[in-house]
Amino acid sequence: MPKPGEGPSKAVRESGYFYFVLYGTLPDGKIVKAQVKGDRDPGYGSTSKMLAECAICLAKDEGKMPGTFGVLTASTAMGDALLERLIAHAGVV
Repeated sequence: MPKPGEGPSKAVRESGYFYFVLYGTLPDGKIVKAQVKGDRDPGYGSTSKMLAECAICLAKDEGKMPGTFGVLTASTAMGDALLERLIAHAGVV
C-alpha cells in the first residue's frame, strides 16, 4: 500500500474515471437499473468536486431541498438540488 503522500500523480487523478451500475427490485417485482459515471478518479478528483457541490448546495439551494430532517445521507438531505449540481458542475451523471 502507498504511504501517506505517495498516492496517484496529478496526471493519473485527472485521467481517472468511474462507472458503475446499480440494480434494485421494487415491491411489485419490477427490476430497476441506474448507471453512475464520473469524469475523475473517484478517490480524489470526483470526491473533492462532489464535496464542494454539497457545500454550495447547502449554502445556496435551501429552498430546493426536500423538507426531511434527522440523520441523512447527502442525497436524501439535498435531493434533486444536489443531483442537478453534480451533473452541471462535477462531471457526474
